[in-house]
Amino acid sequence: MQQDYKINADIIKALSDSNRAHIIDILSCGEKCACDILKDFNFTQPTLSHHMKTLLDCGLVKYREDGLWRYYSLNKKMCSQLTTFLRNLTSKKDGCVCKKIKKNK
Repeated sequence: MQQDYKINADIIKALSDSNRAHIIDILSCGEKCACDILKDFNFTQPTLSHHMKTLLDCGLVKYREDGLWRYYSLNKKMCSQLTTFLRNLTSKKDGCVCKKIKKNK
């Protein structure tokens, strides 16, 4: 479980940048090449590459290459895991951390 906290904290940290959150929103519509993503921003291609690297490193985004082009898409499995993690983190459940803390006191 501790590993889940680390993985998901890294994703949340990546999403704490508004540009990266915007990129995720764009990719929620489907696969896009970098040139299509860049159209929505007022920054350079190297800046986009930095943001994409961060999103790739945390596992939220994946890509495929087609010739000279890279096409980015959401990693649906990781998105689902993040959603489940956040739902479980903020709702009552049988294995709640609070119950474990009370037992140890």
